[in-house]
Amino acid sequence: MSTTPQGSTSNQDEITLGTTTTTTTTTSTVSQQEHTAINDGSDSRRHEAFDLPISKKFKSFTTLIRNGSDPTSMSSNCNTANLVEAMEHTNGEMNCNGKSENNNSQHTTTSQQMAGVFEHQTSTSSMKTPEIDEGLYSRQLYVMGREAMHQLASAHVLISGMRGLGVEIAKNIILGGAKSVIVHDCGNVEFADLSSQYYFTESNIGQNRAEVSNKHLSDLNNYVNVTFSSATVDDAFLQKHKVNVYVLTDADLEEQLKVGKHCHEHKIKFVNANTKGLFGQIFCDFGLDFEVIDTNGENPVTQIVTEISQDEAGVVFMSTDTRHGFEDGSYVTFHGVKGMTEVNEREFKISVPSPYTFTIGDTRNYGVYEGGGTVTEVKKPERVNFKPFAESLKDPELLVCDFAKMSMPANLHLAFQAFARFKQQYNSPPKPWDDGDADKFLEIVEKLNTENREQPLTDELNKHWIKLFAKTCTGDLCPMQAVIGGIAAQEAMKAVTGKFMPIRQFFYFDAIECLPENVFLPSNEATTESPTVVNLPTKSSRYFSQEIIFGEDFQKQLGKSKYFVVGSGAIGCEMLKNFAMMGIGCSEEGYVYVTDMDSIEKSNLNRQFLFRSWDIGKMKSTVAAEAVKAMNSRMNIRAYVDGVLPETEHIFNDQYFEDLDGLVNALDNVKARQYIDRRCVYYQKPLVDSGTLGTKASVQVVVPFLTESYSSTNDPPDPSVPMCTLRNFPNLIEHTIEWARDNFAGLFTIPAQQAEEFMRGAKEFAERTSKNHSEYDKTEIIENVKRILGSGRPNSFSDCINWARHLFEQQFHNTIAQLLFNFPRDHVTSKGERFWSGNKRCPHVLKFDVNNPLHLDFVVAASNLLAHIYQIPQTRDRELIAEQVAKIHIPEFKPKAGVTIHENDEQMRADSDRQKNITAMRKNGQSANDIEIEQLLDRLPTPEQVVSIKIQPHEFEKDDDTNFHMDYITATANLRAENYEIQTADRSKIKRIAGNIIPAIATTTAMVTGLVCLEVYKFIQNHKKIESYRNGFVNLALPFFGFSEPVPPKRQKYLDKEFSLWDRFEVQGDMSLEAFIEYFRREHKLVPNMVSAGMSVIYSPHFMRQGSKAQDMKRKISELFETVTKSKIPPHVRSLTLDMLCDDLEGNDVEDVPYIKYTFR
Repeated sequence: MSTTPQGSTSNQDEITLGTTTTTTTTTSTVSQQEHTAINDGSDSRRHEAFDLPISKKFKSFTTLIRNGSDPTSMSSNCNTANLVEAMEHTNGEMNCNGKSENNNSQHTTTSQQMAGVFEHQTSTSSMKTPEIDEGLYSRQLYVMGREAMHQLASAHVLISGMRGLGVEIAKNIILGGAKSVIVHDCGNVEFADLSSQYYFTESNIGQNRAEVSNKHLSDLNNYVNVTFSSATVDDAFLQKHKVNVYVLTDADLEEQLKVGKHCHEHKIKFVNANTKGLFGQIFCDFGLDFEVIDTNGENPVTQIVTEISQDEAGVVFMSTDTRHGFEDGSYVTFHGVKGMTEVNEREFKISVPSPYTFTIGDTRNYGVYEGGGTVTEVKKPERVNFKPFAESLKDPELLVCDFAKMSMPANLHLAFQAFARFKQQYNSPPKPWDDGDADKFLEIVEKLNTENREQPLTDELNKHWIKLFAKTCTGDLCPMQAVIGGIAAQEAMKAVTGKFMPIRQFFYFDAIECLPENVFLPSNEATTESPTVVNLPTKSSRYFSQEIIFGEDFQKQLGKSKYFVVGSGAIGCEMLKNFAMMGIGCSEEGYVYVTDMDSIEKSNLNRQFLFRSWDIGKMKSTVAAEAVKAMNSRMNIRAYVDGVLPETEHIFNDQYFEDLDGLVNALDNVKARQYIDRRCVYYQKPLVDSGTLGTKASVQVVVPFLTESYSSTNDPPDPSVPMCTLRNFPNLIEHTIEWARDNFAGLFTIPAQQAEEFMRGAKEFAERTSKNHSEYDKTEIIENVKRILGSGRPNSFSDCINWARHLFEQQFHNTIAQLLFNFPRDHVTSKGERFWSGNKRCPHVLKFDVNNPLHLDFVVAASNLLAHIYQIPQTRDRELIAEQVAKIHIPEFKPKAGVTIHENDEQMRADSDRQKNITAMRKNGQSANDIEIEQLLDRLPTPEQVVSIKIQPHEFEKDDDTNFHMDYITATANLRAENYEIQTADRSKIKRIAGNIIPAIATTTAMVTGLVCLEVYKFIQNHKKIESYRNGFVNLALPFFGFSEPVPPKRQKYLDKEFSLWDRFEVQGDMSLEAFIEYFRREHKLVPNMVSAGMSVIYSPHFMRQGSKAQDMKRKISELFETVTKSKIPPHVRSLTLDMLCDDLEGNDVEDVPYIKYTFR
């Protein structure tokens, strides 16, 4: 078996490496995880392991070595002696390209020699598992899980073919963190490659594809050993490099069959990926008895147990508030059940008779259930068998992705085979847009459909689709490579991790709707317009392969387009890359704008591939713009660092939006997306919105007048946890984490901010506090300020330790003791029911133990957080802190009678309403308010007492492991969990929940941006039919692909006219109110009886003063607007948005009418 990609000039008879070939595998990136020998004076751009210099808020390289471990033994497969020997041999520092940094070195080491050293290192086994750099991989870790990440970090992946598809797959796998990646190609760069290979420029033409790609890919992830090769791949090659995943791209069918056979026989996981114009193909063969450890990627379901019966089929009852979510036949395990302790930590196969109960088998011999406990789903692995490529080719298992085109996979299965036979028969692929070749191609497909088969592969052979395939198959589109490359890379990760269900076994994807509507629609559905004639490329250019599909004229339209990319994070980076390859904004008239308010952080580097470690701290949009400009120097791009918000409408004003051709959202929050959506509706601009959540992704197309808008439908709000549950009755670890996060803000952020506000202006602070808060809140605010600025504030770190120890006692002992005093363990409600039952877990107090690491964690974190507020030098010396905290005397706590503890949220609301009523009664006049302000000031320190105090509040930052924020929240959440006998969580889970981290992975991001850009093609072609567009939802874990037509906008009606959210009344010129009313009476047969702008009423005859009515009727609308709003209209505003209530000419109410765009400038 050997492989030589298309365009190769290598001799397929070669079977050895480094002898008969002139180019061999060359080490290009030193894996930081494996080969850590960095001098203190090293070039930080090359060796910082994605960390900032020490002056920044990130750990220096040395702090990556945990628990004092030797830097030369960080990985599981690092041979220290060989590494030291290699470093001595170079007599200098080795950089990422395996070259000596010391130009005066008397010894040199070739890249081949270094590769040999590294291969020897990786062959040395170790029992130690390499640590995962959570600072870099945190978002992906929440997708893959720790075990799968370790498996991925041991993968050796070969990717053959470095055109657009191959480099996309390589980029995603390298970002994901494989152990080693070999990029392979025997061919040289051609003009045809430039349409989608973003690491190629015209200056690279004639150079080896793998070598050019490697120079860029090696910068993506210092933990991955990236090498390149142009040698023949044979069995010796695969064994030498320990390849366990073989990704083959853009190979001839004969080569696919050879590689597929070899991989199946030698138990090498095989992923075969190809694109032909607007069509893509993926095939997976992971061998026999492949174990999938997680079939769906969902977190295990956990529910609260409220009762377990003693029956032959024991029934488990849970809260009736929500459906439990368990499936019949699944497995569960129990934790913390009282009484019926036999069920704890055991697995049970369940039957599900109802959405609120399930049965676990015979429980008659178990103890009586007394209370408490949780039940959690146990995920079971699934075994899957794969057929080899040749067998699957004859008897394919096809995954459907577009249910409107059910027969498309079978048609494409034949078309991809026909492509190979056509080339074999006619010595070249079908010519672009050639009817004669398309007819010949169809003949081959028709023959293949019945050849060597008892029944045709498909009874729904679509001649139109087949001919379109033949006419466009030699084209090459970057968005198609992004879609197929993202999916294929995820499949390669599944192959080595067993995480998520693989594709079984063929997946086909098409985007024929990107063609002009009168081309992709069958002749009986085509528009009445004349058929489009594609102007095939007449000269070589960057867009040559794209022009094969769409023609030169359309390429000019792309170049002239003006697009706005809102956000330059993970989706934004991929979007800009795609735009650069498509040529959007790459002519003199075109432009691409990008904006992002954020700066680059270390955790971004795992997905946002335009950024490098030396970019940390810089603005995302600026760096992204520079990076894509390097990919395509013709791209006109401007970067903003402003949010697109109401406050920035003077920047992104009327003129700005009116000049745009369209927008794409790359945002991570609903509120911002809804604002952009409203802007697009107002300016009638097309928008594609997209988002990801781990392996899930969605795309929504918003087309003026054709579809609903993004804001037309909303996801249901996340279920909220009752406040009483958080405060007094938690029963899940999520509850204790949320409580810990609020506790952090209540101790270390809000009080210090309130104190700062007071120090800036005591009287103004008292006025705001008096006006806007209840009596309870005022007392709390005053106590916060007094605590922060009062005489009891700490003056030394010893004071901070003392405060932290008392805080532990208050939160985990005294508060719980008071709760149990109010509601003893045997407390019974007025209805005769046990109080501590159902969702209420009976807690117990914690007694501080200095030898308990979790107890000491809390004190260390709390004392350091307090020290930071007062700028007291911090310390991490746990022994010192433990020694001091052991000496602190804590007085015995005695619960008090008369303390109110709310049992539920209704009681809390009633108490809050009572407080508000008291406050309202006291605010009965200005003089009373003045008195209250003076009373507040009397309760606070004087400005003279606090003028010398310097404080700095904490702003929660989850990704800085040096600031003690997550240390405190982790310790607090787990200590409170111990109070209530809730199963504790690791730091990673707590960080995800407390930091509201959205799981993310590069594969999903790459795929979804490809889908977005395919829709942009349609925008620029001005598609008119709603069936031409595709909304999409994808879950790569299942895998599931669902595409559908967008939803049309809701239609309403006034008089005899229909309208939707896209329609409005357009009024040009600044009119008097009188002329405005007459205009609507004359032009629209409507009589306005109220006109408003937002909450301000401009015209209402019932409320106008009679003396000024005649005068107001003569005033301009803009003047009236300024009068009622008491503000000047900013110079950048050219139009107002007005709403009106109106009657028809007969005086009948007209209920709903469109809004008014009133352009007065």
